[in-house]
Amino acid sequence: MLSSARQRLQLDCGDMPIYAIGDIHGRHDLLQMAEHTIVKDAARLPGRKLIIALGDYIDRGPSSAQVISHLMSPPPENFDRICLTGNHEMMMLDYIDGNLSFSEWMRMGADALLRSYGLDAEHLPLIFPTAAKLDGFIRQSLPRQHIDFMRAMPILVDTQDALFVHAGIDPAFTLSEQKDEDLVFIRDRFFNSSSSLPKLVVHGHTPGDEPEVQPKRLNLDTRAFKSGRLTVARLWRGRVHLFST
Repeated sequence: MLSSARQRLQLDCGDMPIYAIGDIHGRHDLLQMAEHTIVKDAARLPGRKLIIALGDYIDRGPSSAQVISHLMSPPPENFDRICLTGNHEMMMLDYIDGNLSFSEWMRMGADALLRSYGLDAEHLPLIFPTAAKLDGFIRQSLPRQHIDFMRAMPILVDTQDALFVHAGIDPAFTLSEQKDEDLVFIRDRFFNSSSSLPKLVVHGHTPGDEPEVQPKRLNLDTRAFKSGRLTVARLWRGRVHLFST
């Protein structure tokens, strides 16, 4: 079960360089390195630039809370930043809203998220005798500003030349017909469909050792939480340049 429908943005970016960042998963150190590299790369480019983060900022890695705080802070000078939602943010909110159990949430790697907020996922169930009291304590302990930030994340950015989304799209449907659940969870129907994609789809969600570059698809999830490699794509004037931490 997913939270309420998310905003879908349509942007006319003109000649603006766009930097897309793959799945971060609690690696605040790699996010800082990636943004430093983006700023250095962008110094020679004209005008304002846009950073689009592709979702899955939390879980698995050690610093989910710090990643969210970073993304809530102002972007680098002369940049704008859009943070798309991923399935991990959606599922955290489903837990907060009572639509997902504690054990189901833990299977997403949320124990690492709780540690980043100073909570111990192993010992808390020993302290609170019922699931209701455990859930209530956790929901009260997580910062409301972080939860509100995740609730407000859009789910898709559509530009002239590329579509930015966490997981992908269902090629059998138009963009207006896409379901939020598919935009953050889809795999096989996106990868294996014989239908053509409407434009380049820049996404994450499905981890690989290397970024996957296809004519109409660019996957930037390089398993940063485990590999130490956070991948960024710069899209500008019809060209794609990839770099990683």
